[in-house]
Amino acid sequence: MPRGLVALAVGGFGIGLTEFLIAGLLPQVAESFAVSEAAAGRLISGYALSVAVGAIALTAATARLPRKHVLVGLVVLFVLGNLLSAIAPSYPVMLLGRIVAALCHGSFFGIGSLVARSLVAPERKSRAVAVMFAGLTVANVLGVPFGALVGERWGWRAAFWAVTAIGLLALAGIIAFVPRRAGETPPTEPAAPTGLRAQLGAFRSGQVWLTLVATALGYGGMFGAFSYIAYTFTEVGGFSSADVAWLLMVYGVGLVVGNLIGGRAADHDRDRALVLALAGLTVTLALFGLLATSATASVVLVFLMGVFGFAGVPGMITRVTDYAHGAALAASANVSASNIGNALGAWAGGLAITAGLGYTAPLYVGAGIVLTSVLVMTVAAHRARPTGRQARESMVRR
Repeated sequence: MPRGLVALAVGGFGIGLTEFLIAGLLPQVAESFAVSEAAAGRLISGYALSVAVGAIALTAATARLPRKHVLVGLVVLFVLGNLLSAIAPSYPVMLLGRIVAALCHGSFFGIGSLVARSLVAPERKSRAVAVMFAGLTVANVLGVPFGALVGERWGWRAAFWAVTAIGLLALAGIIAFVPRRAGETPPTEPAAPTGLRAQLGAFRSGQVWLTLVATALGYGGMFGAFSYIAYTFTEVGGFSSADVAWLLMVYGVGLVVGNLIGGRAADHDRDRALVLALAGLTVTLALFGLLATSATASVVLVFLMGVFGFAGVPGMITRVTDYAHGAALAASANVSASNIGNALGAWAGGLAITAGLGYTAPLYVGAGIVLTSVLVMTVAAHRARPTGRQARESMVRR
């Protein structure tokens, strides 16, 4: 495994920790700054909104710069944001630190995915993206318990100091091990668009838009169910509040497994792997809604929810960048699409509960949203197939 790829995974791990650990620290932060729980919660929502904005804005602003230099700058921004959070004397400064750290999130994974795939042979590009995202999935497993454990022993600021140190480690690794021209188009291939106008031109592709829509719907359906999963466990499944932490870790392990399996499957037959992953997620969410009263079924299905939920991520990233001819803006737009889907899915799940449909309703709503993603991805895969004439011409060239 290229050492540069490991450095990217470490960066993904640090960014993932920043996103997730705050959930386990909110009570301490609220008490420290004497703010309400709702105000403390804005440290999460503000981060998510900044991810969606930063993914597009920073990628567009750095379009003409070497990708390694951009990654270094993004990690520096990440370090500064977490450092600001660690030393924040007041709540507004803490919120500013969260926003600064979040700005790099989308661009790091968007541009980093292009760099990751350039470090390996073309037939392993989805697996390379999966390795980079492995840091994010591991952070999903460890983020909340890490924040809670460190915060309980040494205070919430210690958690942000730890993440700052991880950021510095990733920064050193990227500087040392990522090749200077990583992520740039090889001389034997058409040059990737760099200027803003050229990158925006990549969005004229119908396949790019179909992939972005499928990403938003796939993530939205899963996150719409996941946002209320604790209520499903306790109010329907009969689990105690103390059980929720290890059940979420089961889900996180599923994310790690699904990410790695999905990367390998996408390198073999990408569109088929994506359709099967989304279909598997649809069936899993529907079965979860039906069997949520069974403790055993809940454990198995929350694990499969993680597996199928993240199995499509590497393939979606490589698909959108392939059809965008390597435009970094398209890769970052894929991250923004997932965050927009997360917000819409959580909103739709909340409406179902408010309507009195019960705590299994978000699972059924999520299944319906992901089913729509299956249909979109099926259309995209069908349109991407070569026509009979194109297939014959390809055979002649061979």
